[in-house]
Amino acid sequence: MKDILYRLFEHQYLGREEARDILRNLVDGRYTEAQVASLITVFLMRSISVEELTGFREALLELRVPVDLSDYRPIDIVGTGGDGKNTFNISTCACFVVAAAGYPVVKHGNYGATSVSGASNVMEQHGVRFTADTNRLRRSIGECGIAYLHAPLFNPALKAVAGVRKNLGVRTFFNMLGPLVNPVLPSYQLLGVYNLPLLRLYNYTYQESGTRFAVVHSLDGYDEISLTDEFKVAMANKEKIYTPEMLNLPRCEASDLDGGSTPDEAARIFDRVLRGECDEAQAACVAANAAFAIHVIHPEREIQECLREARRALDSGAALATFNRFLSLNK
Repeated sequence: MKDILYRLFEHQYLGREEARDILRNLVDGRYTEAQVASLITVFLMRSISVEELTGFREALLELRVPVDLSDYRPIDIVGTGGDGKNTFNISTCACFVVAAAGYPVVKHGNYGATSVSGASNVMEQHGVRFTADTNRLRRSIGECGIAYLHAPLFNPALKAVAGVRKNLGVRTFFNMLGPLVNPVLPSYQLLGVYNLPLLRLYNYTYQESGTRFAVVHSLDGYDEISLTDEFKVAMANKEKIYTPEMLNLPRCEASDLDGGSTPDEAARIFDRVLRGECDEAQAACVAANAAFAIHVIHPEREIQECLREARRALDSGAALATFNRFLSLNK
């Protein structure tokens, strides 16, 4: 590892096979915690290459605990995190909206490394018991339309670096990898990224996969559709910049999307959104992300139609009912 680190410090890049081997060695415990932290830090100082990202991803997928839910043709809605915005759990809320609208969802998530509450934090606050039992996961998606996969249970690499990531408290290349390594390999994905170079990197990576996808980025730095500014959406055959006004949605302020200062507060905000007790800005933001997820599944539909479908699922209480059913199956 010492020689690898010296090369990286001199701004050299890893090859695809080399990156894959490094991740495998990391999981095997061949590096010290200090070496792992140094490796992670390198990619804060320079961009990750396509070859590096691909190699790391291949290693994680090779090492994963596979789960076959392919017959459901599910979607995942997930952001990289690491945008430093501390928003409430927008993509997780959107997952329950999409499931309530009738589209199977397999949400792959983890604890927040740079924010108060990641998807796993808000699940845990509600008493959800994480599982890698395929039968339980199949029952959950079969009976309420959504299954939740706590990432460390399905990938030893994510578990191996959890402590280092938490202690560093900054964005790492594992933020980039998390959305790419859902062990189910879902048929559809809506992926949020924190900058435009990563949007292009994800777009390139997914062009070679069989997944139907969209990558989104709000131009003021959010890893989701925040409605605080223009946002870009990249799909396999098109890219487009939208404004909130183009969707007849309100433009939000950063304070509208704040996730609170504790996991408990974040969970209360999450609940208020699903109960319809939230501000319009919060509801609009969730509905926008859910709408583009539906659009990934049905690209032939106009986005306004997808948005109306998402709002019906949220405003009618169907998303709340889906969440409550999910809790009854997963505690």
